[in-house]
Amino acid sequence: MCEANAYLIEGDENKLIMEAVDTVEPEGEGIKLINIFGEQKFLKARIYSLSLVEHKVYLKE
Repeated sequence: MCEANAYLIEGDENKLIMEAVDTVEPEGEGIKLINIFGEQKFLKARIYSLSLVEHKVYLKE
């Protein structure tokens, strides 16, 4: 499995936003996340970093 978990950086903490993320797409002024179950979320955020080995996507508003 190659899915990742998406986290929103809030100060010194990383808040889990979505598990099993399969698709990350830029959309307007934010990011659309889609997981393997078809659930979708839109965040007014940008990609801060990716940890591919750890399967983590870090986002920041």
